[in-house]
Amino acid sequence: MQQRLALFDLDGTLVDRQSALSDAVADLCRKHDLGPEIEAWLLTELADRADIDDFARLREEFTLSESAVKLWQGYVDQMAAAVSCRPAVLEGLAQLRAADWTIGIVTNGATDIQRAKLATTGLADLVDGVAVSGDIDVRKPDPLLFQLAATRCRTQLSPSTWMTGDNPAGDVGGGHQAGLRTIWLRGRPWPDGIHGPHHTVDDVTDAIAFLLTDRPE
Repeated sequence: MQQRLALFDLDGTLVDRQSALSDAVADLCRKHDLGPEIEAWLLTELADRADIDDFARLREEFTLSESAVKLWQGYVDQMAAAVSCRPAVLEGLAQLRAADWTIGIVTNGATDIQRAKLATTGLADLVDGVAVSGDIDVRKPDPLLFQLAATRCRTQLSPSTWMTGDNPAGDVGGGHQAGLRTIWLRGRPWPDGIHGPHHTVDDVTDAIAFLLTDRPE
């Protein structure tokens, strides 16, 4: 029987990044005594992604005395503390593993912050491998990141591998490029030029429930 591999996106799929971002930025600004102008700037600049270069620009823009490294580490710590994974999602992943699925995470983002999220949410204990774009400076939808996830799960991609995520281009489009089956979490507008997913759900728990019905070949 072929090993069954389920890959998941992290932000917007397994965890709610946007809610955590608001809390983390507010806490960071309070801790460093940064005013509402800086808080608004950060929320705009970090809306889609974040790395240390954003904090180098922040330091220059507002002539801050603290180093970019210190500001970035403060953000990493606050974001890790603010993000959470719903118990139903953790339970669903545990059920997938009990059903002999291999589970991997494929996520864009800086390595340190993404792995901090995985550790504090408990997701790190429920997956077999993780590929972060910051590990190799390659971002979804590049198939190399999906291949790295499979390698770290000690398996290989196959046409029976499933990729679940909320981003049409990165998750569904990237999954198609890697030759995978795809599940899309509704929410973002669907852009032109991207083939539709194999299955569509409203919540990642629905995707997990669907996978649990998938019979091995």
